[in-house]
Amino acid sequence: MNTHRWRRAIAPLLLILFVIIGGCAANQPSRFDQAQQESTGSKATPAVAKDATQGASFNKFFPQPGNGFTRVYTQEKKGFSEAKLNKGDKTLALLSINDTSSNPEAAAKFKQSTKKIAGYPSVLQGSTATALLVADRYQVKVMSKDAAFTETDRETWLGKFNLTGLSQVK
Repeated sequence: MNTHRWRRAIAPLLLILFVIIGGCAANQPSRFDQAQQESTGSKATPAVAKDATQGASFNKFFPQPGNGFTRVYTQEKKGFSEAKLNKGDKTLALLSINDTSSNPEAAAKFKQSTKKIAGYPSVLQGSTATALLVADRYQVKVMSKDAAFTETDRETWLGKFNLTGLSQVK
């Protein structure tokens, strides 16, 4: 009987002791901690250039909704803004403006362009996207999300952006 009481009293003490010892043990860094340290400690160029335009300032250059079309902004960050182009409950395309100052190679593909939309060099990006370059810096893109939204539709919507206004952004 005394042995049973003794065991009952010692069990909580041992539990507390294990918790204290376990809490004082040194934690081994995880593989994620190591990857984070390597990526932030390196001399790599930042993903977004310091002088990249704020995404919110691009929103005023997007086409205005109407005639059954709606525009829903889905992403906005430094150097980039994106909106869905909807008709009814269907998403037809993604519209975006990207500041290529963070990725100059993105603007290089327009140098070989032979096609222009609204006076700006234009390129196809795969079979579902059409883009143009404004002021040698801003890539404006329309990407089809529905098979019925054609290359001609993409070109029409690219022309609806306020490209003149965008060309004056510093």
